[in-house]
Amino acid sequence: MTMGQRSISPARLTLAGILCSLAVTGCLSPITLNRAVTSYDEAITDAISKQLLINIARAHQHQPIHFTGVSNIAATFDFRVNAGATPAFTGEAGRALLPIFGGSVAENPTISIAPIEGEEFTKRLLTPFQETKFLLLLRQRYDIDLLLRLMAQELRITENGQEVAYRNTPADRTGYEMFRRVVTHLSSIQDQNQLHAEPLVYNRTWTIPADSVTAEGFQALQKEYLVTYSRNDNSYTLRKQITGQILITNYDPNTLSADERARLIDETEEGQLNDVSFDIRPGHIGGEYPLKGDFRLRSFNTILNFLGRSFEEDPEYNVDKDPRTPSVHDNPVHTMELLLSDGAPSGADLSIQSHGKCYAVNTTGPLASWNRKAFQMLYLLFQMTVTEVPRVGVPSITIAK
Repeated sequence: MTMGQRSISPARLTLAGILCSLAVTGCLSPITLNRAVTSYDEAITDAISKQLLINIARAHQHQPIHFTGVSNIAATFDFRVNAGATPAFTGEAGRALLPIFGGSVAENPTISIAPIEGEEFTKRLLTPFQETKFLLLLRQRYDIDLLLRLMAQELRITENGQEVAYRNTPADRTGYEMFRRVVTHLSSIQDQNQLHAEPLVYNRTWTIPADSVTAEGFQALQKEYLVTYSRNDNSYTLRKQITGQILITNYDPNTLSADERARLIDETEEGQLNDVSFDIRPGHIGGEYPLKGDFRLRSFNTILNFLGRSFEEDPEYNVDKDPRTPSVHDNPVHTMELLLSDGAPSGADLSIQSHGKCYAVNTTGPLASWNRKAFQMLYLLFQMTVTEVPRVGVPSITIAK
């Protein structure tokens, strides 16, 4: 060893190697975790998207609908480090020791897959959507025409004292064209930021003799009502705020009188939980075409069948807006334009092979954005059907576009 050179002990080199290995592993852990979470997220999203398209193909071929859900993912990562020292092989440094260090990562994922069947199949796929889920999406500023064309089974309007149903089915030309014109009219009001979706609220009162109420009864009334006492006639006045179903209007429901709100609440309470009521009145935006009725929502299974039949059996066609309807931004022929071909079409975001054919969403051309939004909406609707997927191994407003 020449003057000025200092020897480094093997222990120090080994310690340095261990420290370097730990530093590398420390950096590797979050990177690996981020990549794993992103990869699993993309894989699950892609799997659900393809299942949706496959089930549209099954509906087209009149085959049974079936979904499989990923109920749990448990990914275990094994991080290992090693360190040591070895003599240099050549040159003057051959007497020195060089550190050796490294690390490895092993991934052991456990994925639990649960088929949707039995009672869960009935609840998620066969039960009609309720108005609360429809209004939740509408308040997220989604297009009302796209929502209704996907979710609504029929339009129900009272004409000459009788309720008439207009089906959202192209085979029923009269019903389908009426349905499309009404949906387009609501869309034109939304385009002008004048479409309201508000719950009807009314303060209802009752008067009862004070002598008819016991002490226990009075305590029970206070839990449910606002109670005031009148000495003039020795009576109690009970007040309770009644909230009815949400009503889609072209005016602010709060401008109505109390009696009018009470009447509308009584009318809407007669409907079903899967009914969406609307009231378009003269004197407001869109009032040139006054309308009043309900949209009856359908199940997710029916939505898939509607899209599957649109290929050949029951294709949609163009329906012009009513002459009284103002201009609208969009009125496409198809609720969601789907392509059927022998090979994968170029430019398609998503395609699958099924029954010897290629099925894809048309994401090219001027309506690419509309079709993408329609498929996104279909994905959201499927997620909104979730009741509770079993987790194996884990303890259990004014609406504008």
